[in-house]
Amino acid sequence: MEHVISAENLTLAYGRDEPIITEAQMKINPNEFVFITGKSGSGKSTILKSMYGELVPKRGDLKVCGVNIKSITSSKLNVLRRYLGIVFQDYRLINEWTVEKNVMLPLMIGGFSKGVCLKQAQKLLKHVKLLHKADKYPLELSGGEQQRVAMARALAHNPVMILADEPTGNLDEYSSEVIWDLLKNAREHLGTTVVVVTHHIPSTLGIDYKHFFLESGVVYEVS
Repeated sequence: MEHVISAENLTLAYGRDEPIITEAQMKINPNEFVFITGKSGSGKSTILKSMYGELVPKRGDLKVCGVNIKSITSSKLNVLRRYLGIVFQDYRLINEWTVEKNVMLPLMIGGFSKGVCLKQAQKLLKHVKLLHKADKYPLELSGGEQQRVAMARALAHNPVMILADEPTGNLDEYSSEVIWDLLKNAREHLGTTVVVVTHHIPSTLGIDYKHFFLESGVVYEVS
């Protein structure tokens, strides 16, 4: 696969509203760590939504893992999402399920056995320092803990790419460090491509990364 993400003249809009992103060009390669920054309302989350198929391009082309989002069918989109790990701003955990079962979800969808699901969930909960809360429910956790569970869930099926929307936006310092370490390790040890939407790039990451900046609907690559 030459590019994990390839955007050509990508224009994004909601319904008949004015375009939020106009004529964007983006290339993201396998195993890259990518930041997308910009002011509030600049379209950062909009671009991320297009990458997992929640928003179809108005014009232009967007290919994710070689699949054109503009013409993708719902069945192919479901298959594509099995290769993606998605971390939402609002966590999107299932409140009626235990922490452990939430982490197991991508593997359950993938048809893995209960034993495999449990083993992987426990391994990842240990990584995010929450194994002792495996039988708790999301609403019994702090916001930082919920986000760490969401990150564990995103990594459960060893995705080709992680798409994270402000993954440390409202977190305490400890939870933020856990999240950044997980993302760096996923890239380093699993070869995962990591795309992070954020207001602020941490100065202490110590990694090479690609940076796209959004302003007035235009996507700039920062060298």
